[in-house]
Amino acid sequence: MNQQAQQTEPAEQRHPLLSVQLYTVREALAADLPGTLARLAGLGFEQVEPFGILTFDGLADGLAAAGLAAPTAHQNFLGGDPRPAFDRARELGVRTIIDPFTPPERWQDAGEVRRTADQLASASEVAAEYGLRVGYHNHAHEVASVLEGRTALELLASQLPDAVALEVDTYWVAVGGADPVALLERLGDRVVALHVKDGPGTPEPLDQVAVGRGTLPVRDIVAARPDALRVVELDDSRGDRFQAVADSIAYLVAEGLA
Repeated sequence: MNQQAQQTEPAEQRHPLLSVQLYTVREALAADLPGTLARLAGLGFEQVEPFGILTFDGLADGLAAAGLAAPTAHQNFLGGDPRPAFDRARELGVRTIIDPFTPPERWQDAGEVRRTADQLASASEVAAEYGLRVGYHNHAHEVASVLEGRTALELLASQLPDAVALEVDTYWVAVGGADPVALLERLGDRVVALHVKDGPGTPEPLDQVAVGRGTLPVRDIVAARPDALRVVELDDSRGDRFQAVADSIAYLVAEGLA
């Protein structure tokens, strides 16, 4: 087999429910964006999830050159004018733009959670003008906080219109003290994407490892929301993160989870 065949063979397999959060390989992107996107495509990814799209120069050209789509993307838009972010998302072909973080103090009071829900609902109305859907991505604090007998994330979900989606980071759910499988079952079809990641379930990002090499019940997580996009991510790791991404997709494919 020649070198070119070795590089392109994995991409011939189709994995339409798999993606990768580009934050995982942020240093490689900063050094060589086109080359890094091409490497991800060579692993078999057809889709990626960009972050910080308002400051990501050259992304549209890089995605096109690598043959990659970006159905979801992360960008803070709550609390300000969301239109610049929505303009950029539309340029990139994004369908769901996800606000990736609000600070922990906003999740300690039910009134604040409802205010966040109202902001997401308002942003969703604007996003509809662009043909977009908005979503929210959790960390541990939205789950660790319990309000009115349920996690703050579930309180948020109960206040949202159907047009607003959730992307559940299953690892941070576990760190927050909840069972990610049970939480996904309670949240239901509002969950359109999962951050699939692994490790010992500690709050230290360096402890994260390739999918399949930690303690999270990955198969059960995927089964809980089988139609959701599966976005591989490592916030950090003690090993090489690009290798961890390669090992993650290999595991998901081998286990029939892609």
